[in-house]
Amino acid sequence: MTEHITWHPSVLGKKDRQHLNGHQSFVLWFTGLSGSGKSTLANEVDRQLYSLGVRSYVLDGDNIRHGLNRGLGFSKEDRVENIRRIGEVSKLFVDSGQVVLAAFISPFREDRDGVRKLFDGGEFIEVFTSSPLEVCEKRDVKGLYQKARRGEIREFTGIDSPYEIPLEPELVVDTSSATVAESARQVIGFLKERGLI
Repeated sequence: MTEHITWHPSVLGKKDRQHLNGHQSFVLWFTGLSGSGKSTLANEVDRQLYSLGVRSYVLDGDNIRHGLNRGLGFSKEDRVENIRRIGEVSKLFVDSGQVVLAAFISPFREDRDGVRKLFDGGEFIEVFTSSPLEVCEKRDVKGLYQKARRGEIREFTGIDSPYEIPLEPELVVDTSSATVAESARQVIGFLKERGLI
């Protein structure tokens, strides 16, 4: 970082914006294999939050790569930078008083832990969308697993690149045994129990 850049403080702070919104702000960080239901679950939680009057926004892996992270590939270095950028964007949303639903494979613990460090205590909620690899492969509407198994896609998470399961996520949702609506209610119930919404 250059020495000529200085952080400019806002007149209104996070607490002011949370007060205006009537709820806490935080990030729900959905992590899991491709096809584990991260985006589907994040969008259903978003819908349910909207019905409760909670201001929220979904940041989805594919959507972010269409714009902000368009120039990044899928090498380990690019994946690390992808998650770093999303962490910074998520922090801006949380500072603005909103709930962020970030749906990214984010396969490496170190990267997820790095994002966690950006937030105040209790603002980063890791949600592990647990689903066996075989179930994820059956759900694969894009055919990515088949391409990876044929060698057409290299460094694909779960096939020839590792996924590091969260050691102590705030919430584990078994998306292979519950419906989307049930899974979303589990997340909403967790947020209510914590007094976040």
